[in-house]
Amino acid sequence: MLRECGKIRKNPIYLLSMVVLPLIVMLFFTSLMSEGQPQDMPVGVVDLDNSSTTRAIVRRLDGMQTSHVVAYYPSASEARKAIQHGEIYAFLYIPQGTTEKLLAARQPTVSFYYSNTSLTAGALLFRDLKTVTTLAGAAVGQATMRAKGFTEKQTMAFLQPITLDTHLVNNPVTSYNLYLSTMLIPAAIMLFIMILTTYTLGTELKEGCGKELMERAGGNAFIATAGKLLPQTLLFIAMMLIHAFYLFGMLGFTHEGGLTWILVLNVLGVLAGQGFGIAIFGLMPSMRMSMSVCSLWGVLSFSMIGAAFPAFAMDAPLEALAWLFPMRHYWLVYSLNIFNGYPLADSWLHIATLLVFALMPLLFINRIKKAFEEYIYVK
Repeated sequence: MLRECGKIRKNPIYLLSMVVLPLIVMLFFTSLMSEGQPQDMPVGVVDLDNSSTTRAIVRRLDGMQTSHVVAYYPSASEARKAIQHGEIYAFLYIPQGTTEKLLAARQPTVSFYYSNTSLTAGALLFRDLKTVTTLAGAAVGQATMRAKGFTEKQTMAFLQPITLDTHLVNNPVTSYNLYLSTMLIPAAIMLFIMILTTYTLGTELKEGCGKELMERAGGNAFIATAGKLLPQTLLFIAMMLIHAFYLFGMLGFTHEGGLTWILVLNVLGVLAGQGFGIAIFGLMPSMRMSMSVCSLWGVLSFSMIGAAFPAFAMDAPLEALAWLFPMRHYWLVYSLNIFNGYPLADSWLHIATLLVFALMPLLFINRIKKAFEEYIYVK
């Protein structure tokens, strides 16, 4: 352990990977989504009717939290070009005669076009555009029914026969920061853990120090590996706890499961990431190959976690493959036990899987010993 501390002090790549990059990742993602969700996204309008009613629709659209009307266009083709050039994300098309047909109850057609290249922007703007056009028709219908003598209760029963009572559990403001940062930041740190673990073990082979390491450990590969990686384990656990304090303490993220399981989960995440890296190195004792595999596995984890696209909706082989990613089990334990506060019985299998990842090096310890004692690095 002391020998490894000296190497960490001399090689800046260790502190860069264990301290600087995790802090940058924390600040980057939380500041990127600090508003919770995108706001004031640029929207265009093609208003060929130009009446007081259609102008009220446009003002209502501009008042939406996620939409901001930035330009008016004389035709749909001009607005389409603006979307293609990235000037706006969507536009509302109001044809001539819309108000006349609306007042005469002849169902005018109002169109809206939006770019779904960005799924988040497309979904949010679709919601805003649909809402304002629906409310416009409802407002005219409400005024007409009032003029005919209907009561407020009768009017609402006709315009909205079913009332929706929506409850967003633990994330009532639909904050993307609360939902995504708690997945992206730990996944990025676990990626650093896996890559740095294989790099650390691989440098012993590259520098020809494997035999010396085994001698210091009395020929015990377990002691050699554990002692060498213990400083990194402690520092990565400290960084994961700093990340937890920053998210749940300073930013006030939801943690229904309590602080105890936040602590346990972060320790399990570090041990699982290191265990996976050691196992990959034992499987293929080459710094280049093991680092490449961990890099690929870590990057794929961002998709296989299942936060953006659920794993159960993937093809069956991919859904089965998702079990081999430590980050997925970390996120599932977090979402079940910490975010929602469900009992541990709901996630015991994922907790057990993290422990399996942490203990995986025991299967390859003899291969690691053989690599340290016999491997000859070829440049």
